[in-house]
Amino acid sequence: MSTAKKLEIGEKAPAFKLLDHKGDKTSLADFKGKKVILYFYPAAATPGCTKEACDFNDNLNSFKKAGFTVLGVSPDAPEKLAKFKKAEALNFTLLSDPELELHKTYGAFGKKSMYGREYEGVIRSTFAIDEKGKISLALYNVKATGHVAMLRKQLEI
Repeated sequence: MSTAKKLEIGEKAPAFKLLDHKGDKTSLADFKGKKVILYFYPAAATPGCTKEACDFNDNLNSFKKAGFTVLGVSPDAPEKLAKFKKAEALNFTLLSDPELELHKTYGAFGKKSMYGREYEGVIRSTFAIDEKGKISLALYNVKATGHVAMLRKQLEI
């Protein structure tokens, strides 16, 4: 089992180009000069991931006022992301990473354990990326519930 390399504050955020919920390509370069919240979650339309996505959606205006664009990333196909976005009336972009390449690059995939059993899976993680494309906050193993409030507190939003 691989242990994911975790990104550090001040590191350059790894570039990406992924399909979004509409099947359009979205890249980090599209947000050059802007701040981004990039969060990784295991699966669209599951209870924890739905709670987390709705929390982000409910707090979207405060993130926007602070200059952040929110992007969610999961291994789900664009079609599933589109259904999830519509079902939950989400107002931010969802990105598809079916090969888990970006998850692994950001350290958001690796060794996990539940009930004493070890396995590999998506590590719920969130990153704040500044206008210069550097990591300004890297949070790993966050909980779906209460995570957005904690993030807002850490970012002083």
